[in-house]
Amino acid sequence: MPQVLILRFDAPLISFGGVIVDENGVTRQFPGCAMLTGLLANALGYDHCDFPLLQALQQRLRYAVRCDLPGREIADFQTVDLSPLWMRQGWTTRGIVEGRAGGTASTGTHIRHRRFIADSVHTISLTLIDEDRQPTLDDLEAALREPARPLFIGRKPCLPSEPILCGRVNASTLLGALESYPLSLRARPGHPFNAWWPGDEDVGRPESRLIPITDERDWRNQIHVSRRWIHEGIINVDKPAVDD
Repeated sequence: MPQVLILRFDAPLISFGGVIVDENGVTRQFPGCAMLTGLLANALGYDHCDFPLLQALQQRLRYAVRCDLPGREIADFQTVDLSPLWMRQGWTTRGIVEGRAGGTASTGTHIRHRRFIADSVHTISLTLIDEDRQPTLDDLEAALREPARPLFIGRKPCLPSEPILCGRVNASTLLGALESYPLSLRARPGHPFNAWWPGDEDVGRPESRLIPITDERDWRNQIHVSRRWIHEGIINVDKPAVDD
């Protein structure tokens, strides 16, 4: 029976990204494949320039996600004047100074609208194709327990309020892992829960539909690419909430 890692995103603010048009940054209701790849790569200590490693990790990733607590969507109005010299560079979480390279976004006042989900909880079941390749599921589990760098959920201000890794389970399917794993303490038992799961898994479930999403990234060229199919539907979870 395949082994599955269980992750939980519980944070004051979460952003799952989406299609950005001009200064308007949206958020999906569920995490995309590229976002999860970036989070795991950050835990493993990969750098942005590790294109082959990032691409390989994304291609091997399979996951399903359940929304335990929907939260509410909020918009953050951001404005900054990049003209002063002291705004031309800043410290990164990697402990090095990073400067701005020029272009139209390097000077002047800029306005952005960024959307977040406030006060939500999502539970993820996750595994890897070709389990014998590096990194293995053991490597991911160890990295999430002791990440190489601080982890955030979508954007750097979105810090988790509890450890992201919940544990490891055996399950016949990713959706089955979600249905058998206990709810968050902040969930509302007795209600159905919205979920995403792979398009080739648990086909034909009632109260579900197959939808296309574009959530993978060409890491070398820094653009979102491809299209894949997932199931979006409602599931019931009988397991009561427990204190993780």
